[in-house]
Amino acid sequence: MIDFYFNGEPQSLAGLPADISVLTLLRTRLEATGTKEGCASGDCGACTVAIGEPDAQGILRYHNANACILPAHQLKGCHLVTVEGLSRGNALHPAQAAMVDCHASQCGFCTPGIVMSLFTLYEAEQAQPSLTPLSQSQLEAALGGNLCRCTGYRPIRDAAQGMLSYPAKEPSPAWTEDESLAARVAASAQASQEAADAPSPYTALSEGYHRPTSLSALATLRKRHPEARLVAGATDLWLERTQQLKALPALIDLRGISELQVLDAGDDGLHIGAAVTYARLEPSLDSHFPAFARLLHRFASSQIRHRATLGGNVANASPIGDGPPVLLALGATLTLSGSGGERSLEADDFFLDYRQTAMAPQEVLREIRLPWLPAGRQLKVWKLSKRREDDISAVLGAFCWQLEDGLITDIRLAFGGMAAIPARARKAEAALEGQPPTEAAFAAAKQALAEDFQPMSDVRGSSDYRRIAAANLLERLRLTITAPSPTADAPSAPAAQVTLDAYAN
Repeated sequence: MIDFYFNGEPQSLAGLPADISVLTLLRTRLEATGTKEGCASGDCGACTVAIGEPDAQGILRYHNANACILPAHQLKGCHLVTVEGLSRGNALHPAQAAMVDCHASQCGFCTPGIVMSLFTLYEAEQAQPSLTPLSQSQLEAALGGNLCRCTGYRPIRDAAQGMLSYPAKEPSPAWTEDESLAARVAASAQASQEAADAPSPYTALSEGYHRPTSLSALATLRKRHPEARLVAGATDLWLERTQQLKALPALIDLRGISELQVLDAGDDGLHIGAAVTYARLEPSLDSHFPAFARLLHRFASSQIRHRATLGGNVANASPIGDGPPVLLALGATLTLSGSGGERSLEADDFFLDYRQTAMAPQEVLREIRLPWLPAGRQLKVWKLSKRREDDISAVLGAFCWQLEDGLITDIRLAFGGMAAIPARARKAEAALEGQPPTEAAFAAAKQALAEDFQPMSDVRGSSDYRRIAAANLLERLRLTITAPSPTADAPSAPAAQVTLDAYAN
């Protein structure tokens, strides 16, 4: 049974297959066809919806998400808002009214998804009003996951800028944050939690879909359902359903497991539970690992970052995943949990072969620890991809080093897209360790890099391109290390420039 609110109305749905998406639920069960399917992979944003969940104060907070790759069972205890639920009679939501007034709808196919991203942006601004107009980087962050196939971006941006000046209309019951709806959604979420915490760990939301709330319940479920796939954000797993048309009849949802939701700044580093989303993680990264935080906007749209997890990116073990090279560069430690207890493993020892890891069959990634950067230690992360944002890497380089008495020490050079696994360039590291950052030293490192990797050719880049690109990233690292330090009187770079720490090819 899935209990949730849809455009302000309670819903209780039973008998749903484990692998039904929110998009399919909307269009085939709830007869709400304003939400469209474009790419079925979370890239275009045509299927964008808003998900509302109560915060610690009981106020509904909304985020945008891609309905095409969102498991419908994850709606339990939430408030789903679609484009049909925004207006109140003839009174449009400011996001809709601004789109109309700015003539921002072209053919109209992508418009509902764009409106829903604007809706979440408007609601966030209403909750925490900005003192200045939306910046270029804020607009890019809000709308980066929505494509207009008619290329009508200018009026869409005008609508985004202008909607904040529209007076808030009498709120629709579909999206209002009044106490009654917030309380009802909170009560629904609490009931869902209590049901999941029932003594039997075998309680399923529907046949084949399980949501345990503890690691012990997860261990029991995995013994009982060894064929079940684990799902957190589903942003990668669900592509098997939409792109390969594979059935996913048995799923175990990790999002409700409390041990996997830990996010704590400890004495020894930042502890990140495997089910923590990138959106929740981003403020901590921005404070402590800003180069990693900037990567997130190259890595995925806001729709994806609100659902995807670093733990899933790591456990998935893709050779072109953007998170693992950063973990290798930082010297991260992974905590694995299984029937035999817990064990810690260095990220260096986790990736074994193509999509193969050191996890035992019944183990699960519980936590990732990023050690703090000591004074003077630097981290840089640069990504090369065909699109500047929301694209898979051709090559990603993550570099961590220290400069002591003019010499490079404890340098770690990690790459994605260069081998069957994310890996460090150990020969290139050896060529630079203890050396001054001279052209000669980096020339030797580039030569060694050719011994570290023999990359493959694919649609994202040839083997030659990857070798040249990786060597060029080392050259960029040399220029970064040897660049004069900014003086106290030098103006800081504008925010929009800072976010472009990496470039598309």
